Amino acid sequence: MKDLFMSGFVRALFQPRLDLTLSTGKHFETRIVERPGLWMSQEELASLSADLVTVASKTLARGSLTYGVFSGDPERLKSTIVTIVRRKDTRQPVAFNALALMDITTMTEPMEVLHLGLVMVDPDQQSQGLSWVLYGLTCILLLFRNQMRPLWVSNVTQVPAIVGMVAETFDDVFPTPRRSKERSLQHLLLARTIMAEHRYVFGVGADAGFDEDRFVITNAYTGGSDDLKKTFEEAPHHRNAIYNEFCQNLLDYDRGDDVLQLGQIDLATASGYLKNSVPRASLASVGVTLVALMLQRVILPALHWFDSNRHFGTLRPRKDPI
Repeated sequence: MKDLFMSGFVRALFQPRLDLTLSTGKHFETRIVERPGLWMSQEELASLSADLVTVASKTLARGSLTYGVFSGDPERLKSTIVTIVRRKDTRQPVAFNALALMDITTMTEPMEVLHLGLVMVDPDQQSQGLSWVLYGLTCILLLFRNQMRPLWVSNVTQVPAIVGMVAETFDDVFPTPRRSKERSLQHLLLARTIMAEHRYVFGVGADAGFDEDRFVITNAYTGGSDDLKKTFEEAPHHRNAIYNEFCQNLLDYDRGDDVLQLGQIDLATASGYLKNSVPRASLASVGVTLVALMLQRVILPALHWFDSNRHFGTLRPRKDPI
């Protein structure tokens, strides 16, 4: 275990992009890889995709998904962070989250929005306490690497359990049962940009509508995510009935509606998540990685500065080849 901590710590210090393996429980370890399409070899990408298909095939027929990480398009993995969970004893992949990075350029300044993406768990491994890994861990790591500046997150779903999870995990979320009409201008502008430029991320076709007042995507299951459509009865419900009633009243399940939720993760949100969601047995592993990611923002710039061959803005102009 000590070797795993130190390996993760050292790797986190010097990586330009995340590629971390953490112990996340007695029986599981988790690997997080950022934008693998930019740096992995074709063989590594094929292996990663095979792991995702292995998990997905436990719940869906092979070939039933045609969007995102299942599309076979390497370009998709250039803007994706994959979190994959394995059993330590068999090395078998049992769950994953494919979180998409959406570059938004129409705001006052360019920003990244983290789309919570597709989450799948092997049915044989459900109720194993993996939710904290799949729905929040990667966001926490990115927040700390971003010097704890707030990050926007998005979520598209018709599942009441996920609507409730997002509402209770993140800050400034719209819409929620307690905030069904109080959207901000920034919520609206982000939603318009996402629906105009990034529908492919969550498999929503061009013919789907968008209700800007309620943040409801109407007729959403026509862009590759068709096999994820559920009835209200099939969709996993939240333990708090307020979210079930909210979704039932908000969405037309026969037509195939989704809700688009937007919120933020900040230091207060992260602190609450670490306190209330991360199991005690995994706190040490996560804590070591968080410290490394914060130090990375000090160590890497210093190393870059002392490398006289590296371009450093106006302080060190790029050298023209002779």
